Amino acid sequence: MSHWAEVDENNIVLRVTVGDNNDPAGDEGYQWLIDNLGGKWIKTSYNAVGGKRRDPITGEITNDIGFRKNYAGIGYLYDPIRDALIPPKPTEGEWQLNEDTCLWEPII
Repeated sequence: MSHWAEVDENNIVLRVTVGDNNDPAGDEGYQWLIDNLGGKWIKTSYNAVGGKRRDPITGEITNDIGFRKNYAGIGYLYDPIRDALIPPKPTEGEWQLNEDTCLWEPII
């Protein structure tokens, strides 16, 4: 399966859906999304977390690079310069973005 995130004009994720890796067009369902749902879609990886890749069988975090840093979620930002998906900044307390993981860390 392939996973896709629809982003708005500000690159904020609106929804995430699953495509078909067996799609006859070979594009993992991308053209179907465009033709049937419209919008702007980017690929995301269910196994990306904190800039690393999670092994889909064991669930362990590997040293392999995670595609677009993190799996998309509603409200995430797609940053095309970093080519990364960044979760919303927490509202309580002070936070800074970890450039390696593209996750927010508390400022202590």
